[in-house]
This record gives sequence, structure tokens and C-alpha cells, in this order.
Amino acid sequence: MERLTALTAFRRTAEKGSFAEASRGLGMTPAAIGKNVAELEARLGVRLFNRTTRRMSLTEAGLMYLSRIVPLLDGLDEADQAMGPLNSKPIGTLRVAAPMTTTLVCLSRAIPKFLEQFPDIKLDLDLNDRRVDIVRDGFDLAIRGSDALEDTSLTARKLMTLPHVLCASPRYLEAAGTPVTPEDLKGHNCIRFSLSGHADVWEFYNGDERVSVPVQGRYSVTTSLAVRDALLEGFGLSLIPLRYVAEDLATGRLVSLLPDWTKVELSVYAIYPSRHQLSPKLRVFLDFVVAELRQF
Repeated sequence: MERLTALTAFRRTAEKGSFAEASRGLGMTPAAIGKNVAELEARLGVRLFNRTTRRMSLTEAGLMYLSRIVPLLDGLDEADQAMGPLNSKPIGTLRVAAPMTTTLVCLSRAIPKFLEQFPDIKLDLDLNDRRVDIVRDGFDLAIRGSDALEDTSLTARKLMTLPHVLCASPRYLEAAGTPVTPEDLKGHNCIRFSLSGHADVWEFYNGDERVSVPVQGRYSVTTSLAVRDALLEGFGLSLIPLRYVAEDLATGRLVSLLPDWTKVELSVYAIYPSRHQLSPKLRVFLDFVVAELRQF
């Protein structure tokens, strides 16, 4: 077993989910990939994958080992790049995971401009409001909204803050009444963004006073774009990032509620593996994202 080859085979298998998929691009057969992984397991004395006839998944030991070796392998790749003539040129495929609504509202229209500026970069952008494991899933960068980041070995750079607004359409308020206190929400049809950390309990602040309101409703959904559509159709009221409904509020299609109460704020971060030196492709993309989101 050549150790670097075995580590690379293990990482690629973890990212792709099978020996056959892992073999593509490595110049190895699936059998050779499997042999290297088996020999690595024997050397470590632990099972790295749970195997069935239909799928493979990492064991707890495999997840821990993957998180340790990915920065090392990436560091070796960066060291190789630093020795070559293209060490300062942004080049290659960049895999980025980002929340759908934030990207579509704040970023996606500027991406073609970025790709025109850097013609040697290919961007693989995965829009998904669910949280991804960037190491396990093979992403270079994730854009993530969070009330509080968990303690990880990843690097986090704050990009912007999204204040929220409680709002509804005039048609809904005419039919259901206008809440004047946070407690009034208990009698309303509350549309909930189900992936939020505060989906079922909404918090409001007025000076030193803090009110937490359990909310209920007939509709919960995993994207804020659908929340906005339901608001515009007069289906209920919701707590939603102000940026997503700013034009609707300005035109009167939606009405801001409880103006004397402060609502939740969501911080948006760029998350990437901790490295002493960012790859050129990641560095220029990160600079681009920071510049674009600074205006919001």
C-alpha cells in the first residue's frame, strides 16, 4: 500500500459514495480503489465504511479520519501548486454550497461577471438551504446563515447580517385582524421557514423586554422564496429576512407588523477549511462574495 494513494482513494470514495465513482479521474480501477481502502483499514485497525450491496457510508471512525486527512491532503496540493508556474493564477473547479434564497436575491446575478473576470475557473454551485458538511461532501466553500456557529475546525468569515421583519398582506390582515402585541400571533396562521433555528418559537425584543411566542400554522416550507409567495397570496403572516420582501413592503403588497418590536437577525458566513494559505481560486471567489454582499 502506497500511503498517499490509499488516503486519496479513501477520500474520493467518501466523497463519491462508491469505489466505481471514486475511480473516475484517479486512473485506478474500482478494484484497486477497494484494495487500497481495505489495506488502509487494516493498517488503522478500524472499519472506515459501512458496506452493503447497495450503498456505502462512513462509520464514526471514518468521519473522524476524513476530517483529519482532508486538510493534510489539501495542504499537499497547495504545496505542489506553490512550486509551479501557476501558483498565483486562479484556475480549476470551485465547488460552493450556498442557501438558495440568499444567493438568488443577493448574489446570483453577479456570478457571470465573476466568471468572465476569471475565465480559468469553473464554478459548481449547489443551491440548497439545508446545511452541508463541506469536508465530507467535497466543497471548497459554503455560505451559511446561522444564529450561532457551532465550534468546528473550519474557518468562518462574516459576510452580512439579515434583519427580519414580521409581515403580511393587506388582504390577510383585513380577514384575520392585525396583531398589536407578540402574544397576538398565537391566534394567527404563521407561515414557517422549517430549516430555521427559530421556526416554531419567534422572539421579539423591546428594550429590556424579551418575548418568546410559540407559533402554529398550516404551512411550513424549506425555502424563504415559498414563504414570500404565500405571504403575497394572503395565506398568513411570517417572520422573514427584510431583504427578501423589501420591494413588496415598499409597494404596499406586504405590511410590516409590530414596528416597535425588534426581530431576530441572521448572520451570514463564508465557511471553509482552515488553511494557512487559500488557493487562488478560493481567494478570488471569497473576495468577490465579500464585495457583493457588503452592499446589503
